[in-house]
Amino acid sequence: MDIEALNKIAVAMVEPGTGILAADESHGTIGKRFTSINVENNETNRRDWREMLFRTQPAMQDHISGVILYDETIRQSAADGTPFVKLMQDAGAIPGIKVDMGITPLAGRPGETITQGLDGLRERLAEYYELGARFAKWRAVIEISHPDQYVRSTPTRGGMKANNHALGRYAALCQEAGIVPIVEPEVLMGGHHSVERCHEVTEKVLNSLFTELYEQGVKLEGTILKPNMVVAGKKCAEQPSREEIAERTIKVLKDTVPSAVPGIAFLSGGQENEEATRNLDMMNKVGGFPWKLTYSFGRALQQSALFAWKGKAENYDAAQTAFNHRARMNGLASKGEWSAEIDDTVDA
Repeated sequence: MDIEALNKIAVAMVEPGTGILAADESHGTIGKRFTSINVENNETNRRDWREMLFRTQPAMQDHISGVILYDETIRQSAADGTPFVKLMQDAGAIPGIKVDMGITPLAGRPGETITQGLDGLRERLAEYYELGARFAKWRAVIEISHPDQYVRSTPTRGGMKANNHALGRYAALCQEAGIVPIVEPEVLMGGHHSVERCHEVTEKVLNSLFTELYEQGVKLEGTILKPNMVVAGKKCAEQPSREEIAERTIKVLKDTVPSAVPGIAFLSGGQENEEATRNLDMMNKVGGFPWKLTYSFGRALQQSALFAWKGKAENYDAAQTAFNHRARMNGLASKGEWSAEIDDTVDA
């Protein structure tokens, strides 16, 4: 393990003004998105959609530091035969790869899940390194239960520990392979829980995570954290202001995340496009923390471009314009320079 090389990659991934494009949707997930625009979910359409994104300038060069790919995508080439990995490298973006294999119910823990994919991971990471990946992602899913949903509320201490132990083992294997791990313990935002409950759970999850990373020998200087923001559940009647979201999220991070971590790239977690941008911007406007705060968005970067594209070649330019705009807005938010007025302007 060359920690200096890993640190150099991690620092580049969170350079101010840039963030990470999550283009690692499984066939099932991208199928749902294609259904929303009446596009068939086949390899050619998946390739065309992602090629459009990866060829978008200036977004890829100026505002996308890295791209998380799916197993199919890291092996794909553009219609003219150029490997996707080369498209990214030529734009100055770092190729990455999703290496987890999804979630399954956690035995003995009703309502909780565990992420699969540790078996054979060392060998898969070696192959992905040869294919050009220099960072990886593993997502753990933490759900806050409704008070009446289960006999005991979730997440449990055992459930958090199991997921964070897996994240620690994954991260150690990544660094052994010369790959920067993104560790993603996502507290889901779809429930009835209050912002106070999200604050409490997120703090416990992150404390547990960094204990596991330490015990697995993971070097934090070569690691990126991808957490949720501290928000109320979508079904909660009382929603916090962006100021409260920023205040609570920063406090949780200060209370749990060591300063050795180069950067924190937030997931959008189902927030609307401008909502995710606004909340990231507010945190950077507050400032006063030791890490770079940026984005690792999927839907919040892609949705407007997807609706503009609609699977039609004649909409290529409009889709790239939409993607350029969202990338630029999030780049501004990563520096605390975004405003609603700027977001309302249409990029040329």
